[in-house]
Amino acid sequence: MDWNFRSAGEMAAALRVGEVSSVELTEAAIAGIERDEGVVNAICVPDFDRARVAARLADEVFERGEDRPLLGIPVTVKESYNMAGLPTTWGMPQYRDFVPAEDAVQVSRLKAAGAVVLGKTNVPLGLQDIQSFNDIYGTTNNPWDHARTAGGSSGGSAAALACGFGALSIGSDLAGSLRTPAHFCGVHAHKPTLGLAANRGMVPPSDPALPVDLDLAVVGPMARTAGDLTLLLDVMAGPDPMTSGVAYRVTLPPARHERLSDFRVLVLDEHPLIPTGAAVRAGVNRVADALADGGAHVERHSPLLPDLAESGTLYTQLLFSGSVARFPVEAYEQLRTRAAGLSADDRSLDAARLRGMVLTHRDWIAVNTRRELHRHGWRELFAEFDAVVCPITPTPAFPHDHNPDLLERRLDIDGVEYPYFDQLVWAGLPTMSGLPATAIPAGRSPEGLPVGVQLIGPMYEDRTTLRLAELLEPRIGGFQPPM
Repeated sequence: MDWNFRSAGEMAAALRVGEVSSVELTEAAIAGIERDEGVVNAICVPDFDRARVAARLADEVFERGEDRPLLGIPVTVKESYNMAGLPTTWGMPQYRDFVPAEDAVQVSRLKAAGAVVLGKTNVPLGLQDIQSFNDIYGTTNNPWDHARTAGGSSGGSAAALACGFGALSIGSDLAGSLRTPAHFCGVHAHKPTLGLAANRGMVPPSDPALPVDLDLAVVGPMARTAGDLTLLLDVMAGPDPMTSGVAYRVTLPPARHERLSDFRVLVLDEHPLIPTGAAVRAGVNRVADALADGGAHVERHSPLLPDLAESGTLYTQLLFSGSVARFPVEAYEQLRTRAAGLSADDRSLDAARLRGMVLTHRDWIAVNTRRELHRHGWRELFAEFDAVVCPITPTPAFPHDHNPDLLERRLDIDGVEYPYFDQLVWAGLPTMSGLPATAIPAGRSPEGLPVGVQLIGPMYEDRTTLRLAELLEPRIGGFQPPM
């Protein structure tokens, strides 16, 4: 395997002993992008000139006998992060020319760790899709099947990793935006515990880059191996130095176990609000078999599991409650009228989306109170289990669907159509309660598409699912380059 597909850990080891230089790694990555980018369209904003300068500086640092966690390693950054000198548009044409003056805190941490940033990766309009396309940069294609999506909203980052365009990338996750692209493209991603990694500068171009606490969204690492996720999370984790970072530092607890045989795992493959497609169910079962073969204690049911149907409904309401803040008053009033016309017996996710969009503050507090009860339920479950294995979405990557009315789109699950956004309930399972979740490759569908699963763990015990992912990697195949 050429350097472009080596892990960041392997690159770091080779750099430290002089087997390869950062300039060589960077030039190889740039050559790969220039050769293969046209059919994938993952790198929407290249930054090759500055990358070459950074690589030369990294080699000079090595020559002085100094070291940093990511020194000399080529990486990419999701377009939605502010990066001084490059546009940040979130795919919105009106901000085509917006160039921030300062780096996002996570871009600063990448650079301080010595990483060489190759450029920025593509996103959907406003980051609000499970695909990555927009009128500025076009469509990112799945490296395994160009007629299918790479996922969203970190789809450009996942596709770039699958193609060898850098060893690491940073993305974000509100509705599976790290985990779904990883699942669709056959790479790894980690949604950290809510608030673990500072998000300042990962902000719409119309907003000031303030250190705000987000309700559901996180920033996190993407990589081709589980070990590389840990390497990058260690760089990203920590509070914003403008706020709680003045007083606090992060010390994550170690993984609960080091051996696979010591893990207690709950495996789920059914959700009451949406079916699980056969290909994804097979991926979950492959992981369950690997766990059992490794001596782990595996269960399929637990009375401690919080109610999945209520979880999906609460998550949907919380997610969509934040989606209408900038709507014109007239449009918001139309939504209120539609919501008032819903039957009290309508418990569909479509109804939950509409109700969520018009939640009053009083209503939101009631929903949040139910969320806190779910969080407590998860704490009780994780006293008996170390991790939960479940789908990320019900299907592998689906064909491109650019219908501008997202609520009219449909998802085909084994020949039956379902509302497009219903697929978010699996991704929302850890998101609603702020839990960490690690996306790992779990084989291929009969059509040869990647299939991933997520490992959900207890809050602030991110190293537990990351270690479990690392132990599972050799047993279920891990990353493989697109054929």
